[in-house]
Amino acid sequence: MHVLVLGGTTEARRLAESLVTVDGIRVTSSLAGRVTQPRLPPGEVRVGGFGGSEGMADWLRAHHVDAVIDATHPFAGTISFNAASAAAAVHVPLLALRRPGWVPAEGDRWHFTDSLEGAAGLLPGLGSRVFLTTGRMGLAAFAALDALWFLVRSVDAPDAPQPARTEVLLDRGPFSLEGERELIRRHRVDVLVTKDSGGDATAPKLTAAREAGIPVVVVTRPPVPAGVPVAGTPEEALVVLRDLTGT
Repeated sequence: MHVLVLGGTTEARRLAESLVTVDGIRVTSSLAGRVTQPRLPPGEVRVGGFGGSEGMADWLRAHHVDAVIDATHPFAGTISFNAASAAAAVHVPLLALRRPGWVPAEGDRWHFTDSLEGAAGLLPGLGSRVFLTTGRMGLAAFAALDALWFLVRSVDAPDAPQPARTEVLLDRGPFSLEGERELIRRHRVDVLVTKDSGGDATAPKLTAAREAGIPVVVVTRPPVPAGVPVAGTPEEALVVLRDLTGT
């Protein structure tokens, strides 16, 4: 059985590590190629896009794929809908692996929005020194906020345009609570912006923000395509995969 894992996340790598140990399963991980030095999973790896849903469907047919697992980032919405369309066209099962989202705790001051543009609209009323942790793409949404100062953290250098008063910090998680406390203190951060990525690797910033008493703007996730079963962990994904394929 040939399984295509749409990856790029920690959970995708863990899933690939499990799949390659199962007799009779060939696993190919597909990475978008947006990170210059990705951590490659075991098994076969392809890098780059498919050319939309039709291109992905052609790839699934040509490589005799028997099942697709969408383990992309919770905010990689386009690829998820392309995968749903392609899997339906080729008649192969599809499941989504999505780490659980974050849940506010007592003392949190969270403000929810469904877009980066919405986050930018909230910021002027919340603070003036922004810790922006939404990745290197999408900074254009904040580019007009000249009165605010931004600390932008991303794995690779962010795309232009970006806010005029920006300091870039290139770093990759996991991040420690002590490190996040120090960032907030040293840069006098008074508001945090994050996507609801979930997981433990970047969660300490939320605890640090709560301790510092600063507000957090949380961009909520796009939906998983309707009808696609969802697993919360690689272990759950393996169980769902067996149920879907009868293996």
